[in-house]
Amino acid sequence: MRLFSLTKLVLTLIVFCGIQLNSYAQQQPEFLEYTNSKWVDSIMQDLTPNERIAQLIMVAAYSNRDLKHKEAILKLIKEQKIGGLIFFQGTAKKQVQLMNDYQLVSKVPLLGAIDAEWGLGMRLDNTISFPYQMALGAIQNDTLLYKMGEEVARQVKRTGLHMNFAPVVDVNNNPNNPVINYRSFGENKEKVAEKGIAYMRGMQDQKILTTAKHFPGHGDTDTDSHKALPQINHPFTRLDSLEMYPFKKLIDAGIGGVMVAHLNIPALDSSGVPSTLSKKIISGILKEKLGFKGLIVTDAMNMKGVTTGNEPGVVDKKAIIAGNDLLEFTEDVPKAIAEIRKAIDQGIISQAAIDEKCRKVLAVKQWVGLNHYEPLKTANIDKELNNSYAKYIQQKLVEKSLTVLKNEQELIPLRRLDTLKIASISIGADKKTAFQENLGWYTKIDHFQLKDKATASQISAVKEKLKDYNVVIAGLHDHSKYPRNVIRYSDAVLKFIAEIAQNEHTIFSVFKNPYTLNKMDNIEDAPVLIEAYQDSELSEQKAAQLIFGGFKADGKLPVSVGKKFKAGDGLETSEKIRFAYTTPQDAGMNADFLASGIDSLMQQAMDAKAIPGGVVLVAKDEKIVFQKAYGLHKYSDTVKTKTSDIFDLASVTKISSALPALMKLQDEGKFSLEEGIDEYLPYFRNSNKAGIPFRQIFAHQARFKPWIAYWQNTLRKNGSYKWNTFKKDSSARFPVKVSENMWLHRNYKKKIYKAIKKSPLEDKAEYKYSGLAFYLLPQIVENLTGEDYRKYLDDNFYSKLGATTLGYRPMESFELARIVPTESDFDFRHKPIHGSVHDEGAIMMGGVSANAGLFSDANDLAKLMQMYLNMGEYGGERYIKEATFKEWTKTQFPDNNNRRAIGFDKPNLEYAGPNNNTAKDASTASFGHTGFTGTMVWMDPKQDLLFVFLSNRVLPTRDNTRLYSLNTRTQIQQVLYDAIKK
Repeated sequence: MRLFSLTKLVLTLIVFCGIQLNSYAQQQPEFLEYTNSKWVDSIMQDLTPNERIAQLIMVAAYSNRDLKHKEAILKLIKEQKIGGLIFFQGTAKKQVQLMNDYQLVSKVPLLGAIDAEWGLGMRLDNTISFPYQMALGAIQNDTLLYKMGEEVARQVKRTGLHMNFAPVVDVNNNPNNPVINYRSFGENKEKVAEKGIAYMRGMQDQKILTTAKHFPGHGDTDTDSHKALPQINHPFTRLDSLEMYPFKKLIDAGIGGVMVAHLNIPALDSSGVPSTLSKKIISGILKEKLGFKGLIVTDAMNMKGVTTGNEPGVVDKKAIIAGNDLLEFTEDVPKAIAEIRKAIDQGIISQAAIDEKCRKVLAVKQWVGLNHYEPLKTANIDKELNNSYAKYIQQKLVEKSLTVLKNEQELIPLRRLDTLKIASISIGADKKTAFQENLGWYTKIDHFQLKDKATASQISAVKEKLKDYNVVIAGLHDHSKYPRNVIRYSDAVLKFIAEIAQNEHTIFSVFKNPYTLNKMDNIEDAPVLIEAYQDSELSEQKAAQLIFGGFKADGKLPVSVGKKFKAGDGLETSEKIRFAYTTPQDAGMNADFLASGIDSLMQQAMDAKAIPGGVVLVAKDEKIVFQKAYGLHKYSDTVKTKTSDIFDLASVTKISSALPALMKLQDEGKFSLEEGIDEYLPYFRNSNKAGIPFRQIFAHQARFKPWIAYWQNTLRKNGSYKWNTFKKDSSARFPVKVSENMWLHRNYKKKIYKAIKKSPLEDKAEYKYSGLAFYLLPQIVENLTGEDYRKYLDDNFYSKLGATTLGYRPMESFELARIVPTESDFDFRHKPIHGSVHDEGAIMMGGVSANAGLFSDANDLAKLMQMYLNMGEYGGERYIKEATFKEWTKTQFPDNNNRRAIGFDKPNLEYAGPNNNTAKDASTASFGHTGFTGTMVWMDPKQDLLFVFLSNRVLPTRDNTRLYSLNTRTQIQQVLYDAIKK
């Protein structure tokens, strides 16, 4: 026994010496320099002994309660002179108003605190929630946590408070922990410490006091201290080396506060008292052995873990005697003051000790600036709290937390979209999820849902449908507020999950606590398994983007999951290959400037009735950073424009259809810019257009007439149609639909070709925009490929890009309500144009022309344009050789005062002022095109910048040219460049 006691003593000395040796480099809390400042001295001199006790008390305040609650708080401030408030549920605006009112009547400025472990969203409505700490534990870049800490601090200060009861640095090594769990950085003590320090420093560098909690470690328990007193039975050596490790590191790093938990830890105090009331733990270990000189705060004094067997007031006295400096959530303030006063009178604690604690609290108040207190304004507070930078940090944290645990054969990011038939299934959902919405941004996907208690028949029906797909993307959802280690799925649903997990091409994204993976059979067998940690709209969006290569994954699992996965597991995906959907800051643009600039110019255009509405999309660095719909489909309508609406692209068709096809055919040696139309269409060999090279034609320097009004040739002098042109009903001879009651003769296409062939040439070879040759290009592509023109474009470009709305004749695939109307045509078709191409020549070609006829939503059009911006590559696949693309996007005849590239438009050779065809800052390397219906696309390789503008300015008439006079499109384009400069 003596040998055992001696060994124990030696071990204790070794541990003690280790603590002391480790503390030599300890950084003291900054606020301590004010404990004897002039301001603190002056306040101390003005406080009675009882008022000094009251400074150690912080009561609970709410901003969502009635006047009675406010009056009760005011009474405590006025009569008891309490030192501070901890705010709970409510709103930011109301909290600021209340704090201003409370400060107004307080003798000493109040210290305001809040539990904002994951930001103000933990307590306040309509504020930002950052990811829970379990998700943050997966992030490999702690700089992001520091930045989050800075932003959380700014937000806490903006709501009138000065102290955040965070970070949680409990090491969560018990999966069944009901109160810490997802609030912990994980099970690795070093990682917990590192991330806790990063988060703490971010906050304290912004002058918000932080508290490491819950000392000496609340991680290894399955009892909730809100409901009972948990017991931790580990020996001292284990507690010192593991549970207390992060606290030591944060203390060494200069954390201002430590919160003590309500725990029964026999190895540290055999008396059975909660750690909050233990002098051995607080004074003996935290203060003496660990050398902590900062502010020691109790956990809430209304929790069952400390109140059981202890009266209000009496329990507060015990906490102060044990060594705590600040009492959180005191339930009976007068009694607490009286009990502490009694302890002083009885000599249990000295007035000097109380004064020392009071000075600490006052020093904190000076450090956070309360010695120069000023009321806060409530104006714009919601906007300021939901600021663009905070949203950027929020997105980056979620993005960097996503953890790929399985990725067999590098299935993600998904490639060759044209070979995939994809289904998504959201399990635990009864309607289309944000996950599914965002998956649909990338390609055509069929969506299914299964409720968490789905029946066998419901599951069987879904299983049968999934047989038709070669990729299944499954989202496991848990729409509860907190991602606890709970599975609510029925046995039948769990069995279904286990079955599809063993399919060869199933991708799982788990929007649940990682510990739940251990409760699902076979989940570890899934070819792709992504852990997303929580079910939020943002985590769903980012998981969808990860699957399609919007960004690379590098998260690492912060906890072990049974025998399936161990802490530190996590694969890096190979590369970013497609759009990310993110914030302007993520691409180095000023979000507020960008949004306000575009909004104001769009509003100006709509107010001037230049356009009824439209969609603007901006991408930079292959990231869509802005996509917004404005206005209505029609001036006289109530249908709001959506970003998913499909627009008539007009002449943007020229660079989006035959042009990429011909570039590809040039790469294959089948097409040459030095040849003329007659080389590919023998019908033109004896025409005045024979021998004119396509380089000149596409640069609009071939002397071609600008256009021909083909439809006018169908009319008699009396205005009726010639008998061999149109009929009211379709037939074998009249199969070309122009409108519901206009069917064109099958051979009229030949008349269009003849009109082009016979058209005279301009006298001078100079720049003159002409669309004539573009009517001929579909036939040339078909002659060179032996394939149907539309099918060739879809097979080689649109389907591969996932651009499912980009194509001709949209009514064949989409509902009319999704297609934006154009002009009311009273000259030719005698009806409003809706669902078919606006251009008369293109509709007479059956709606399929390289001059006009393409429709698309902004997102899908942007995919093609990003491929152009990438010089022929997108989605991990090369479509066109880089050298080819550079040649086609280069100005061809600048010496002839011609700015045009091959098919593409270019900036004016000299800037022409406010009415220039591009923004002033658009580089000479930039290229794009505009469309008659009010569209524009423009790419700038120098800035990796993409601009898409879709509108229907021709509604109700093409005579409305206000969009041109306002120059809205290029003014918006300039905003993009200015946002980069900002």
